Amino acid sequence: MAFTVFTDGCSNLPGELIKRFDIHVLPCSYVMDGEPGVYEGDIDAFDTHGYYEKLRKGSEMKTSLLNVSLFLEHFRPELKAGNDVIYVGMSSGISGTIQSANLAKEQLKTEFPDRTVRIVDSLGAGFGPGLLSLRAAELSMEGKNANEAADILDVEVGRLLQFFTVDDLNFLKRTGRVSGPTAAIGTVLNIKPLLWGDPTGHIVAYTKCRGRQKSMDAIIEQYRTKAVDPQNQRVAISHGDCPEDAAYIAKRVREIAEPKELIIVPHEPFTGAHVGPGMLALFFFGEERK
Repeated sequence: MAFTVFTDGCSNLPGELIKRFDIHVLPCSYVMDGEPGVYEGDIDAFDTHGYYEKLRKGSEMKTSLLNVSLFLEHFRPELKAGNDVIYVGMSSGISGTIQSANLAKEQLKTEFPDRTVRIVDSLGAGFGPGLLSLRAAELSMEGKNANEAADILDVEVGRLLQFFTVDDLNFLKRTGRVSGPTAAIGTVLNIKPLLWGDPTGHIVAYTKCRGRQKSMDAIIEQYRTKAVDPQNQRVAISHGDCPEDAAYIAKRVREIAEPKELIIVPHEPFTGAHVGPGMLALFFFGEERK
């Protein structure tokens, strides 16, 4: 039975991949400096440089989780057409969007008792759900049904590794990821934390580095020691308007092990508002998160 793959703008996907894999991307609403806007989900079509420049100058970005009505609006036509649905969303550890998706799923059960809706909690953000969405589309092309594909994705969630660093700790302070004193001391001492998505889907510090170069090298070390069979997997790099640093990470990744596909994109605006300009992340599959 055919199934349709859904994700949302937080998955960081570029338009070319969205089209190639026929992924349905739900729009995300936000307010920036009091002005409402909608991010449609194609990172190629978004002015990321202008966005991060506004953040550098102190603009305030407020994001909202996707609500139940939005999921119903987009899932219902696919179910009516006879298609099952898989939705891959941002970690329940940092957002309530997965809860909204599950509430929509329960409502749709009564309307479409013969259809399947599976909600996959990526336990990640940015290209974390993006990589899993691409994998879901590949499983559909291989002939898997929605339940078979979602069961595989639930296993692969535990192998999806996401390491990143930030340039300005004050963005993490605003969202409560670090305390005010920690941000102040870290700024003075030039501390650049290496963060990751832990096994529960929360963003936590993995280690601390003194200086930007050491934090980038720490990301590379995680790839060197933890990537499994990278020649046969898709690897992604995202950046908060620092393309030169992203290019450095890409060069080092290729020196260690050339992935089947290496994607480099600016980081999407939703979690980008929480980590700020200079954020730099690497996403790949490895051993079980622990």
